[in-house]
Amino acid sequence: MTQADLDFDVAICGAGPVGLALAAFLVRRGVPGARIALIDGKSLGQAISDPRSIALSWGSVQLLDELKAWPLPATAIHQIHVSRRGHLGRSLMDRRDHDVAALGYVTRYGAVVDALARRCEAAGVAMLRPARVQALDDTPIGVLLALDDGRMVRAQVAVQAEGGIFGRQDQRARSRDYEQSAVIARVTSDAPIAHRAFERFTGEGPLALLPEDGPDGHQYALVWCVRRARAGTILDLDDTAFLKQLGEAFGTRLGAFTKVSPRVAFPLGLNAEARATARTVAIGNAAQTLHPVAGQGLNLGLRDAAVLARQLARDASPAAIERFQEERAQDRKLTIGLTDTMARAFTGSKPLQPLLGLGLAALDLARPARMLLADLMMFGRR
Repeated sequence: MTQADLDFDVAICGAGPVGLALAAFLVRRGVPGARIALIDGKSLGQAISDPRSIALSWGSVQLLDELKAWPLPATAIHQIHVSRRGHLGRSLMDRRDHDVAALGYVTRYGAVVDALARRCEAAGVAMLRPARVQALDDTPIGVLLALDDGRMVRAQVAVQAEGGIFGRQDQRARSRDYEQSAVIARVTSDAPIAHRAFERFTGEGPLALLPEDGPDGHQYALVWCVRRARAGTILDLDDTAFLKQLGEAFGTRLGAFTKVSPRVAFPLGLNAEARATARTVAIGNAAQTLHPVAGQGLNLGLRDAAVLARQLARDASPAAIERFQEERAQDRKLTIGLTDTMARAFTGSKPLQPLLGLGLAALDLARPARMLLADLMMFGRR
């Protein structure tokens, strides 16, 4: 590809699931693949080999299906059990109440990237990787992006779809440090419940177990939110001690935990701002980094991609970005607010904790409220 060829309608910075989905949606909406550039610092092989587990809502699965990037190797979530450790009250969401095949699915990050990348490559989307944007010049007639390999890219619109993780980001307009870290691993237990996910609120933060069928049989993707000062200690435990502490935090609903993979931890916080200029816009994690409670970050980003593609397919212009910002405002506001409230409410004042447990019990009895919450988690604000 020569320098003269590096002229596009849309340049997408970040070829993770959200950036790839945006490119694929643009093609589906009629934009020629050759007019779209995907820029990413990792090679495709590195991205595909990423073993992280991710949760896709039923609404996100429908979006991937529209792009012909579904089905994937994945484990269906039929039920979500929500409870508060040490207090009465729980709520159970069930797919049968919503007449859907699953409330969501658990799959690998790399599998989603692989499926979407194949769709983009088949459509002729320009893949500029590995390469990073070193400088961006936003002008009245377009955007000029300088890459670290010396190439210059011109585009009518540039989209930032690479957000990174909290703690490595610049502070945005709405920011909150939860002073927690998420400990990530895969675990097995001796009494698993097929297709049931758990969200267990502890005194330190939520503990999520997502069903995931792997080469060793039924296992769970663990997201254990703890006080940041304690995360290093937990990582340093040997497997036996780690599984014992996990069992004490979660309880015995799945029997005893018997095996754990190598684990990592990363800091948690809220960092959100609907950033845009006349010809640049941020989506996904680049616009809103959320706490993992309820697993809404990626799903919110995929909805961003679907709406932005529809607007840019009409015209890659400042007007399209304005329409996108207006259309996405309410879903973003509600999802960010709901996630932030859930992250803080169950780790706040101790006198309030029994009331929160009763709130879960009331939610289980109040079917309309439970249905509304599940609908928001599956589809966002519609």
